[in-house]
Amino acid sequence: MRMQLVLAALWGLIAVGAGAFGAHAVSDPQAKAWLQTGAQYQLVHALAVFACLTVYRLYPGAPAAPIAAWLFLAGGLLFAGSLYLMAVTGTRALGAVAPIGGVLLLLGWAVLAWAALAGTRSAG
Repeated sequence: MRMQLVLAALWGLIAVGAGAFGAHAVSDPQAKAWLQTGAQYQLVHALAVFACLTVYRLYPGAPAAPIAAWLFLAGGLLFAGSLYLMAVTGTRALGAVAPIGGVLLLLGWAVLAWAALAGTRSAG
């Protein structure tokens, strides 16, 4: 779980950097939009990883919460990463990867909801 925390923090760092790059160093409107969308999704899902680990700590019977965290990390990498690469390279074919990342993000939310429902509240 430490690795998930480290990766979530790095995802946040990358998201802020990508958003700033898009806002200040890119003139093409489409590339700006891709960077902004990727940054928004990546930052939200970096925070979602922290939520997963909170659910895991609060509900010890929720072993699926770390699985949701991995889904958020992988989904963010594929979704935001493909948008970032499209913005930098202009290769639109990379857009085919974004929906795969989006599905992983959706699955992450479903697994997190299931983990919270399936877990039992800790005494602390």
